[in-house]
Amino acid sequence: MQFLSGPMTQLAWVVDDIEATEQEFAVRNHVDRWTRLSDIRFGPETCVLRGRPADFVAHISLSYVGDLQLELIQPVEGNSIYTEFLDQHGPGLHHGCWEVADLAATLDRAVEFDVVQAGSMADGQLRFAYLEPGLLGLPVVELTEVGELMRPFYDDIKSACAAAARED
Repeated sequence: MQFLSGPMTQLAWVVDDIEATEQEFAVRNHVDRWTRLSDIRFGPETCVLRGRPADFVAHISLSYVGDLQLELIQPVEGNSIYTEFLDQHGPGLHHGCWEVADLAATLDRAVEFDVVQAGSMADGQLRFAYLEPGLLGLPVVELTEVGELMRPFYDDIKSACAAAARED
């Protein structure tokens, strides 16, 4: 894992019912503050799956426990790494994510891994790549490069989660 530097910043689960999973996290883990992004479209102009243009929609929910981001992903339509996972394994822990300063340079050093899905969102402010095989018991590794305009979005979610935790 010579290409990874810094801490893991996210754990993500692929689910078939995002609302039920949010509620389960609240009951079992006391994580009850989520920011849900519904019907996020990843189009063929910004995303590839196994080297081919991808077009899919997913619901995404984000929360934080301290500095660790938790992500729930529910595929809605189209083929993606998430639908493949649900078909093969059912709902469950899907990936750990490491934030990198330069995604392209990091991928150049990750030669022992295959890029399964990659793309960008938020006008290129978030670039990502999913790698197989995973590590540390995770099926997949995600690398992400966060642009300066995307950082405040995450910081706002983290602050809201911290405030909600203090209220408990």
